[in-house]
Amino acid sequence: MNAIIKTISGGIAAATLAMAVPAAAQMELYENYQPADEVVELTFVKVDAGQFETYLEGLKSTWVAANEVQKKLGYISSYAIYEVPYGENEFNVVLRVTFPNTEMTGPNKARYLKFLEEYGKANLDQSNKTVLELYNRIRTIQAVHVLREVKMIK
Repeated sequence: MNAIIKTISGGIAAATLAMAVPAAAQMELYENYQPADEVVELTFVKVDAGQFETYLEGLKSTWVAANEVQKKLGYISSYAIYEVPYGENEFNVVLRVTFPNTEMTGPNKARYLKFLEEYGKANLDQSNKTVLELYNRIRTIQAVHVLREVKMIK
């Protein structure tokens, strides 16, 4: 009896696998799905205990200010700061920047000069000083990931 159950179970598993494989193989780029134009960059940060507000204050005058200029110039679509209230504590802050397309993620001299003109060399120098003198003492970048949404076509 036990051998019959194993044979039936094995047959069901094989049939399920046989049906699943062709379904996966039928997905075709631009026919069944397509990559989104937008690109999302996530930076996972571990901020030292008791330093969250200090980090936020610094971000407001550096990261947020620079992203506001980039958003105004159309270099990014949006940005956000996320607090991670619980979990493994490998990171407790996530910084998100959404770019309208891949082109905006790469280096470009004209865009950089326009950003520098808008943001100001003094602000850039102060931001770099804040990173060196404050951020590097109270936080550690754990990882940076770039994502692109996969959109299913109906």
